Amino acid sequence: MYRSLPRTASTRVNLIDDIRESLSDEWLPAIYQHKVRSDRTRSIKIEVPKKENSADIQYTLLGIELKVGRRRFACPDLATARYLRVFARIGCQEVALPYDITKISPIADELETSWQRTLILCDKAARTEQSVRSRVIKTIREEINKIGPGEAMPLFDRETKQRKA
Repeated sequence: MYRSLPRTASTRVNLIDDIRESLSDEWLPAIYQHKVRSDRTRSIKIEVPKKENSADIQYTLLGIELKVGRRRFACPDLATARYLRVFARIGCQEVALPYDITKISPIADELETSWQRTLILCDKAARTEQSVRSRVIKTIREEINKIGPGEAMPLFDRETKQRKA
């Protein structure tokens, strides 16, 4: 009779590293660092639990809202709601939002695709190891927190006709 060997902490880390390597540039923290934080951003705080959450976008008479648990967050548009939904699912409480609204929708597409691919890889890894999904989500959340949300408002230190250096 085949008996599996007990998993050690090193094999658990290897599973997370394997998922990170297979996603490479599509790893969610990599997208966040290279496509969001590299440009002008503003920080947004959402009060969500630091765990995997269920997040829904709702259309109300007052506009678009992001519902996480019993809490609702008003969003100015659908792209922003989609963008914040990814981070609310992960449990990130403070993230950077691109200041240029035309960049939010394409980045939200990439983040949602990365999230879905991460879940698929977690499901494949879960066949050999339990609780992979929660560890991967915790790792993603920690990496995004290390990158940080940036300033509350971006700096406007560019030279203009009225304001010369």
